[in-house]
Amino acid sequence: MFSKKTFKFLRDLEKNNNRDWFEANKHHYEEYVREPALAYIEAMAPHLGKISQHFVASPKKVGGSLMRVYRDVRFGKDKTPYKTNIGIQFRHVAGKDVHAPGFYLHIESKEVFMGAGIWRPDSSTIGNMRLHMDENQAEWKKIKNQLVKKNFSLHGESLKKAPRGTDPEHPLIEDLRRKDFIAIQPLESSLVLDKDFVKKSATQFAAATPLVRFICEANDLDF
Repeated sequence: MFSKKTFKFLRDLEKNNNRDWFEANKHHYEEYVREPALAYIEAMAPHLGKISQHFVASPKKVGGSLMRVYRDVRFGKDKTPYKTNIGIQFRHVAGKDVHAPGFYLHIESKEVFMGAGIWRPDSSTIGNMRLHMDENQAEWKKIKNQLVKKNFSLHGESLKKAPRGTDPEHPLIEDLRRKDFIAIQPLESSLVLDKDFVKKSATQFAAATPLVRFICEANDLDF
């Protein structure tokens, strides 16, 4: 699947992030990035099914689990046209975009990690999470401890102050202030090249299952 040439292409793209270079090397993108990524997604499908039947592993070239290489440059200062990482999201079947609960793999030349949870959810979803955490404090603490034992840590942005209507002295105030509920585990780049990478990454996704299940329960989604 992925190979050293995958990482070489990503490094070269970082140095030559322009349309002329990309078009001239698009066949390398297809061979070393998109094709192995789609093969990984297809191979992950049965493993993901064992975790839950409600998360999608879609190996479609467009609109599937593989995120598009083209950047949206309309609103940011960075106008480079291409993403220099491989992003793969196995999102909940009820989700329509990257803001859905799911599992995520990030492959970049200098950084590889896997994640689980939900990124930049809407205000309604955040409210549901806060209420569910408040009503299930012991379970939330247990989930956090489980994540730490499996080498995951919670990441993302947080409010500077307590959410409106929340006691600033609440025992879970640090987590109630969160705007993202994402658990991240850094990986060695060499693991991506391992012949058993599919099985090993599936095992790590399964380790983060309690967080994803908690998010689904908070928002009345099947798990």
